Amino acid sequence: MKLVDAHVHLSDAEYSGSIGEILQEAKASNVVALVSNSMDLETCVGSLELTELFPDTVYAALGVHPWTVNNLTDEQLQQTVDFISENSKSKNLVAIGEIGLDNKYMNIWDKQLKVFDIMLHLAERLELPVVVHSRGTTTQIVDMLPSYSIKKVLLHWFSSPISALAKAVDRGFYISEGAPVAFSDEIRDVVRRVTLDNLLTETDGPVRFFRPPFQGKKTTPALIPTVISAIAEVRKMDAESVAERIGKNFEAFFGIKVN
Repeated sequence: MKLVDAHVHLSDAEYSGSIGEILQEAKASNVVALVSNSMDLETCVGSLELTELFPDTVYAALGVHPWTVNNLTDEQLQQTVDFISENSKSKNLVAIGEIGLDNKYMNIWDKQLKVFDIMLHLAERLELPVVVHSRGTTTQIVDMLPSYSIKKVLLHWFSSPISALAKAVDRGFYISEGAPVAFSDEIRDVVRRVTLDNLLTETDGPVRFFRPPFQGKKTTPALIPTVISAIAEVRKMDAESVAERIGKNFEAFFGIKVN
C-alpha cells in the first residue's frame, strides 16, 4: 500500500535535525511521497533544499502563508516571488503553497488580500497548482478563484461551511484532510460527502493534535496510515482501495508519479 502526505511543513524549525529520522519512519509506514509546504522565503528555501536531499520522495510547494504577512516587507515579498520564479523549472516544485486567507487576523486583512493576489498571479504565470489555507474564508475563496486562471486548487484542511463543498468539487477543486478525520464529526461529515476522486491525505505537521489516538504524538507523515484507516471507516471501504484512489489523486493533482 503506497501512501502520500499532500501537506506537511518539513522545513519548519520544529523538524530541524530530525528530517532523516522522520522520513525513515514515513517509509516504514508506507508513505512514499510528500509535499513540503512553505510559509515564507526561509521555509521556501528549506523546502526546495529538502527535495534535493530526498529526491522522488519530497516535493515542494512554495509560497507565503497569510499568518506571516504582518511583518512582511515589500522587498521580502519580491525576494520570495523572485526565488520561486527562478526555481520554477525544478521538477520538484509542484505547487504554490501554502497561500490563502485567514479571518482570525482581520487586522492585516488588506495585506492578506494583496499577498494572496500576488501568489495567485504567480501561480497563473508559472502554470502551477495552488495549496490554499482558508480558515473562515472558504466561501469567499471558492467564489474568487474562478477569476484567476489557476491550473488546480487544493483546499487544505477543508472543514466548513459544508455548503461550499459541492461548489468546490463542481469546480474541480481538491480537498485534503488529516488527523481530525479520526475524531472530528465535522471533518468526518466532509469526508463522507466529498467525491473520493477529489480527496487527498495530509498531516499538516508539525501542528499537534490532542485527541485520541494522536495525543502525545509528534505529527509526522508516519500518521498517514491512521488517517487512511479513518477515511476507510467513514466511507465504509477497505483501506487499500482508499489508499490507491488517493495515490492516483495525488499524482493527478501534483503531476508526479508515485514510486
